[in-house]
Amino acid sequence: MKKVFVLLFAISILSGISSENILAQDKPIQIALFNPVQIFPENTSITGLRLNIIYGKNNNVSGIDWGFVNSTTGKQVGAQFGFVNLVDGGFLGFQGGFVNLTENLFEGLQYGFVNYHKGKVSGLQLGFVNYAGSMNGLQIGLINIIDQGGAFPFFPIVNWSF
Repeated sequence: MKKVFVLLFAISILSGISSENILAQDKPIQIALFNPVQIFPENTSITGLRLNIIYGKNNNVSGIDWGFVNSTTGKQVGAQFGFVNLVDGGFLGFQGGFVNLTENLFEGLQYGFVNYHKGKVSGLQLGFVNYAGSMNGLQIGLINIIDQGGAFPFFPIVNWSF
């Protein structure tokens, strides 16, 4: 299991690094106590690793995002781990936290107590409460809601839309 985690960690880091991001002057690391007490201002994009001790906020994040409260106003690509995860501009990858709130397109796996996504989810939501505006995938949890196009608008244990 440890080898699988290390492999996923390495893939997440490498997937966020590209020559396009380096040319765009993205920063490779961000450490934040709370916004605005962080190395780079919130309008900066991070490609690599972001550590948020209490609360961090940036424009786009590619790679690993870890902290208590993680906020991304643009797109997020990679893996995000936190107590509360907030993403406004779309997500691709793995999101794990107690509360996950995302907008726009989500592609990947969302794992948490509450997973709330206003836009379209393509993938899997695992949690106690799962909500998707629309979905191409599967929800597993006690409360599963797909607002538009689901097999059922509300269904306990499992809900889907393909």
